[in-house]
Amino acid sequence: MSNTDSEELALFRDMTQRALQKEVAPHYETWEQNEVMPRSIWHTLGQAGMLCVDLPEAYGAASASFEIAQMVLGEMAQMGYGGLASSYNIHSNIVAPYIFHQGSDAQKQRWLPKMVSGDVVGAIAMTEPGSGSDLAALRTSAVREGDEWVINGSKTFITNGLLADLVIVCASTNPSAGAKGISLFLVDTSLPGFSRGKGIRKIGQHSSDTAELFFDNLRLPADALLGEENRGFFYLMEELPRERLGCATQAIFATDGALALTLDYVQERKAFGQTVGSFQNTRFKLAEIKTQLELCRAYYQQCMDKHIQGAMTVEDAALLKLSSTEMQCTAADQCLQLFGGYGYTSEYPISRFYVDARVQTIYAGTSEIMKEVIARPMLGR
Repeated sequence: MSNTDSEELALFRDMTQRALQKEVAPHYETWEQNEVMPRSIWHTLGQAGMLCVDLPEAYGAASASFEIAQMVLGEMAQMGYGGLASSYNIHSNIVAPYIFHQGSDAQKQRWLPKMVSGDVVGAIAMTEPGSGSDLAALRTSAVREGDEWVINGSKTFITNGLLADLVIVCASTNPSAGAKGISLFLVDTSLPGFSRGKGIRKIGQHSSDTAELFFDNLRLPADALLGEENRGFFYLMEELPRERLGCATQAIFATDGALALTLDYVQERKAFGQTVGSFQNTRFKLAEIKTQLELCRAYYQQCMDKHIQGAMTVEDAALLKLSSTEMQCTAADQCLQLFGGYGYTSEYPISRFYVDARVQTIYAGTSEIMKEVIARPMLGR
């Protein structure tokens, strides 16, 4: 990275940290208790210049680097705002790039400036109640009728589902073709035929709203199709590596945050007449966490460089997500253990790092699916 890039990164980091301290820190506990963030926080983040920062200036964004986009996400995770980080990742690092890469000029002009300002909150709907992440088994259908598409079906576990103004919906347009018959649609949630279930309660990331979505003869104009018909699976495979890289960003920065809390605690907390940090077991555990964290960070940086060069593969992303999120869960568990009984109380932030981490090995492709993605090319399948 050049000196100019380093200076720009430092400026954005300072801006991000100050905005989070001012606009998020005083309210985050309340959001967690309410299990949803206020709609207004999206406008606040937009006004602070934190949404979709790597989109071009033509859409009102900062035209910042991909590294800066990941840094903004990472700062949220490091400060213990896992729910905000996941909601932000979906909006800025997943939905916006889909539209930017696959959308028509009209679609980009309609949606991207409002996503940058926070006037529109984005979500993506792939997972279904009966098929999970098995895209070949999608039951949500989109049927062409004249100049319209008619969508029927349902989705579940949709991040930003309660607040979303725009949802990218994966639907089957050619049922006989399986995964090769999937198309993507830009759904305006104000349209008749769209409805939401009540928020899904989770064990962690409470402030990130998660919901079921329903489509009952939802009629969309023909130009709501994102990209080409029946090319949805191809687009998903193109964009999933970036989504999984975002999960790794959250994993590594969140582990930094959890480890910092733990280091402070074990140097202050005393047991048997000495600090917890003076016990050999504590030092060894901290050394193990640090080692695994730095190994993941090195591979993360390698994948970041590959992604910027357009060379990161689906397998690279699977290796990264598997290793970093499993590391995060293990590290959060070991850090919490060093807090003893206090770690199991909601009063101590380490407990949130622990519960927020758990979903990281599940969404955006489970660890088991990541292992399949990694193993298949090894066996020539």
